[in-house]
Amino acid sequence: MSQHQGATGFDEARVVRLFEEAIGTSFTDGNRIERLRNGDQIFPPMLDAIAGARRSVELLTYVYWTGEIAERFAKALADKAREGVPVKVLLDAWGAAPMADGLTSTMEEGGVELRWFRPLARIRLGQDLRRTHRKVLVVDGRVGFTGGVGIAKEWCGDARDRTEWRDDHFRVTGPAVRGLRAAFLGNWAEAIAEDRSATPIGDLLTAGDDEPARPGEARVQVVRSSASYGWSDVAAMVELAIGLATRSLRIATAYFTPDAVTTEALARAARRGVAVEILMPWPEMDMRVSQLAGSDQIAPLLEAGVTIHVFQPTMFHAKLILVDGAISILGSANFNRRSAWQDEEVCLVCLDAELAGVLAADWAEDVARSRPIELGRWRKRGFARRAREAAARLVRPMV
Repeated sequence: MSQHQGATGFDEARVVRLFEEAIGTSFTDGNRIERLRNGDQIFPPMLDAIAGARRSVELLTYVYWTGEIAERFAKALADKAREGVPVKVLLDAWGAAPMADGLTSTMEEGGVELRWFRPLARIRLGQDLRRTHRKVLVVDGRVGFTGGVGIAKEWCGDARDRTEWRDDHFRVTGPAVRGLRAAFLGNWAEAIAEDRSATPIGDLLTAGDDEPARPGEARVQVVRSSASYGWSDVAAMVELAIGLATRSLRIATAYFTPDAVTTEALARAARRGVAVEILMPWPEMDMRVSQLAGSDQIAPLLEAGVTIHVFQPTMFHAKLILVDGAISILGSANFNRRSAWQDEEVCLVCLDAELAGVLAADWAEDVARSRPIELGRWRKRGFARRAREAAARLVRPMV
């Protein structure tokens, strides 16, 4: 029995070995992961971290849209740059296309070094649908934030009604921050590859502390996937998580469009006695085509004994996998083909009993605000709905 194997039979040493073999990156010890729930808890710590920066601020995001919070971030980043702290912002050219006019000017006039990931004006063949979906903020190389949240008014509040999206973000301290910074630097290096006016990537790579602080007890693996074709580290991470589950598997996602192989893996898990549950948006879904495109996978899952909860009050945007109440997987990746096969993502595989307990309590609260999809009623959906589903499946790889 390993020293990390307790009464529940969870063998931490085996889990670490399997994830390291599947992904090719090591776990680090001594991390602290703090769950931040909804905009009221998420945005203030991020803005405080920017305000307190002394050496560097590095922000990478897929979504940067509109609203007062978007203006507050632009001003905070510009103010910090005016103090002489190097501030770098990288925005995905597709995801941040709805950004309000003037926000980039606010940042650049303050001295922020701002770049666009794969600009649409000079897109190369094959890159138009392959985006960076990562959400990363790293301050001074010591504290990082990641999760599902974009910089926009939709994420403000506390998920009280349809105007306030439900989401999670995470504050990370410890050696795992290095992996988050690598996620930023990898995308930044591509964005400035032909830009002689940018800070050389070598200068950024050699900056930072030699030995990070170790403020907690969480073991964390940082998983980064690249926007390419076919298999990715995120896909490997998901398949391993499903295969490891022996008692429970809980999956929260904003967009549920798995491929047939992954659907069958979930069904097999349920048939072998694992309590498999999926939590996703439904009435307040922001991208209805994604919901339609994944609908053909619902009946096979329900038939296998999988429970599917659909969140009622507002758009549900959190991304989370909980395995046997012991392994927490969080970050930017949804449970869809885009995240598994196309987009640049970053996730954390966390072994931390305290975090797992917090997330399990959140799960219970979210399920209480949800309704189950019942197999009998699902089979009775009408012809018009089925026709829309068939049409949406044509674009499933894109949503």
